[in-house]
Amino acid sequence: MAVVLQGAGVSPGVGAGPVLRVAGDVPEPPAGDRHGGDAAAERAAALAALEAVAADLEARGERAAAAGNTDGRDVLNAQALMARDPGLADGVGAKVDEGVAAARAVFEAFGVYREMLAGAGEYLAARVADLDDIRDRAVARLLGLPVPGVPESDEPFVLVARDLAPADTAVLDPAQVVAFVTEEGGPTSHTAIIARTMGVPAVVALPGAATLADGTRVLVDGAAGTVRIDPSENEVRSARAAAEARASALAEFTGPGATADGHAVPLLANIGGPKDLEQAVANGAEGVGLYRTEFLFLDRATPPSDDEQEEAYRKVLEAFPGGRVVVRTLDAGADKPLAFLPAPGEEPNPALGERGVRMSVRYPDVLAAQLAALARAAAGLTAQLQVMAPMVTDAADARWFAERCREAGIEHPGVMVEVPAAALRARDIAAEVEFFSIGTNDLTQYACAADRQVGGLARLQDPWQPAVLDLVAPAAAAGVPCGVCGEAAGDPALACVLVGLGVTSLSMSAPSLPLVRAALAKHTLEQCREAAAAARGARTADQAKDAARAHLPGLTGLGL
Repeated sequence: MAVVLQGAGVSPGVGAGPVLRVAGDVPEPPAGDRHGGDAAAERAAALAALEAVAADLEARGERAAAAGNTDGRDVLNAQALMARDPGLADGVGAKVDEGVAAARAVFEAFGVYREMLAGAGEYLAARVADLDDIRDRAVARLLGLPVPGVPESDEPFVLVARDLAPADTAVLDPAQVVAFVTEEGGPTSHTAIIARTMGVPAVVALPGAATLADGTRVLVDGAAGTVRIDPSENEVRSARAAAEARASALAEFTGPGATADGHAVPLLANIGGPKDLEQAVANGAEGVGLYRTEFLFLDRATPPSDDEQEEAYRKVLEAFPGGRVVVRTLDAGADKPLAFLPAPGEEPNPALGERGVRMSVRYPDVLAAQLAALARAAAGLTAQLQVMAPMVTDAADARWFAERCREAGIEHPGVMVEVPAAALRARDIAAEVEFFSIGTNDLTQYACAADRQVGGLARLQDPWQPAVLDLVAPAAAAGVPCGVCGEAAGDPALACVLVGLGVTSLSMSAPSLPLVRAALAKHTLEQCREAAAAARGARTADQAKDAARAHLPGLTGLGL
């Protein structure tokens, strides 16, 4: 009988394939490591490792260019040139001649360059991250360790890791990755969000996930939260048939989002860029409720050009003529650091540091360029552009952002409500902007003091927590249109509760749209209000969910 591991299911669907693991951090070679006396052989090994890294980076660059990512090729080629730098080779050779072992010699030679770049101005300082990546790749080869980063494969696979950073997954091919499994993370971790955006099944907070051996065949059920090791072909066929049957049952629900008694609830898509549009349109999105623009900026040494930004924004606006497109300005900081936007010194807790709009205040030129590109992109189009700031705390933040928007010609400024203080004083903020969008992922994290990346705190990362619902209610009643763009909106039962609390629109990963459309169509607005009141009256997240579902009988018939 196959062994079944239980984690937290965060993206529905099933996927089966061999495991491929993301390599972990490369350890620093011990200081004082010495070679055995053959300096020539040691030097040759070190230089061969650097050349292998350069060749691999060039090959990856050509594959990226073939897929249309010429910017990616340019970045990888620049890294290859660094790996082949003659001065670096001389530095490694000098260390080896002093008796230092190859891996340690590479590490120390890169350290010299690292210090030089870090103090050589903003642009060159931003290349430090590239240097570190090349160093780690070379050291890994010399120590016989897996090369860091997402692996490459000639066949579809299940990606397994301790956790995944946004930069690790931004360039993944959904045709190759059939499922995600991580040991850390929770329902609102970036792994969960990316999996739902890609429409890939995912299980997080799975104890021992990182110990699954490469090549092990597994069956991942993203709804049940299970990972079955070495499943039989019958088990795989059965799981896929069940998932297809549920999809067929949902297919009859089409058109704009609305409750059974005709109360309109626009259903919008969360996207990371133009590449997500096809899936959003195919699933019936009425517009975009969250355009995560940081995916334009991730894994780069310099910001995207004005023209590049304008082109990306225009493609999204053109996809929804007459519809709504809500853009979140650059959400940098915390778990999304950018090389060209350094944090102000060491932050002991980056999640509570200068991120979101706080970083925009520190770097106003970056925000100004983004807003100007958005205004140009929207010119002459019929889509309604709405722009919102992340990590807003109070009315002063909202006023500052609204002023910057109006200076740039943006007519519809808004804010994200993801800080408890903003939710509690929502009426103050509503006087400054035109709309709210509640980010339940961070709102839950901050309300419950539970880091969304820590798997052991999954219980506290649940937006069903009654305290979180208590924070949604005042924002929804503050007098301006109030959507939800956090992943809570993609939970069919919770979507009904949010509508019952007064939320006016819901935005989610595209694959969740049919589920939520069907759930709303099965219930009246009054049923949604009763479910919301019952959930807020509960004492725990599980009790809130059970209490709400008791007022939402149509979910059972949909298999939800």
